[in-house]
Amino acid sequence: MTKQQNKGNTVAIITMFFMFAMVSFVTNMAAPFGNIWKTHYEWSGMLGNMMNFAAYLIMGIPAGKLLSRIGYKKTALVALGTGFVGMLVQFLSSFMAIGISALFVYLLGAFICGFCVCMLNTVVNPMLNTLGGGGNRGNQLIQTGGACNSLVATLTPLLAGAMIGTITKNTAMSDVRPLLLIALAVFAVSFCIIYFVTIPEPNLNKTVAKKTNDPYSAWSFRHLVLGVIAIFFYVGVEVGIPGELNFYLSDPGKMGAGLGEGAAVIGGAIVAIYWLLMLVGRLISSAISSKVSTRKQLTAVSEVAIVLVLTAILIPSTVRVTMPGFIDGEFIMREVPLEALFLVLCGLCTSVMWGGIFNLAVEGLGKYTEQASGIFMMMVVGGGIMPLIQNRVARVAGYMNSYWIILGMLAFILFYALYGSRNVNKDIPTE
Repeated sequence: MTKQQNKGNTVAIITMFFMFAMVSFVTNMAAPFGNIWKTHYEWSGMLGNMMNFAAYLIMGIPAGKLLSRIGYKKTALVALGTGFVGMLVQFLSSFMAIGISALFVYLLGAFICGFCVCMLNTVVNPMLNTLGGGGNRGNQLIQTGGACNSLVATLTPLLAGAMIGTITKNTAMSDVRPLLLIALAVFAVSFCIIYFVTIPEPNLNKTVAKKTNDPYSAWSFRHLVLGVIAIFFYVGVEVGIPGELNFYLSDPGKMGAGLGEGAAVIGGAIVAIYWLLMLVGRLISSAISSKVSTRKQLTAVSEVAIVLVLTAILIPSTVRVTMPGFIDGEFIMREVPLEALFLVLCGLCTSVMWGGIFNLAVEGLGKYTEQASGIFMMMVVGGGIMPLIQNRVARVAGYMNSYWIILGMLAFILFYALYGSRNVNKDIPTE
């Protein structure tokens, strides 16, 4: 490889890392915004998150086709333009009086933003895997990009929580208007950056004619099919653990953690620790992935996560522990239920799962990788469906009992790591 190619790849990798961060910036606004709407309509807490992820179900496969037709760069630009529109719609909702109409406008904006993050994910994951040459190196780049994702995920709820403060019946989207303005500026700047950056286009450079009578597809590979189910559950786990924990800690009612004044701020700070630990986990994974296989990493973190969640469910909520928080710009230590600590620690485990599942599921797919990437993005809708189901269970059976759903999904991911991820269809031609 020439120096010019190395330089081009380095620029492309850095660009993909930046877009990975953008995905997190958009996605992690849903939970704190949901806290605002939840005070006015109890049933609406997870709807913004649901709309964000529902877009994946619609856009996943079209995004894969778009990638094949116009390439990585143009797909990214379309995504960023779409994200700007989505944020603009949410920004307009902040000028409306609290009511069903304002909620619908906000949800429309969240839905449009879902199209944006779906397209960005479709670009980022296969691109990093390709630049790394697949295998452990491909996983290493995905995990490093995931670290950028987690860094922004750590800062977003902290910033939103600080702006919202203590949630009351008077809290509205207007309280986070500055954050929405920042988001609009970030999208505009990002569009300009991507426009002037050169990104390799391996899909557009392929001149091999496609066979119209090919009897196979990505669905022909068992490990891809099971990986699609695993990614559906994984996103439900990643979003559900901190999302429901945020609701639990911020809830001033009898079912809540009883944190009193500033509960939303404390909840945001503790959830931020979860995302911070995801950052730590991905940095560790990126450092060891050249030596420790993806399958071993995924197996280990699945087992540990199961233990942590089970402990959080079974431990009495009266047992307390001191954790860090922020109130009025000051760092404090606040007493919270011990179960919150165990759930926060799950961030170290979930950090490795996305890259691990994607890397294992596309291994050996060859020409079917692009199709598989689109299918994967479609199944990210699990991040909207499963937390919504979990939230409904929480309202009936209590917050901690809703984590039995998380436990079941983690069990399937462990099964995938141990057995489901093995390619048993190696006889299918992939060139």
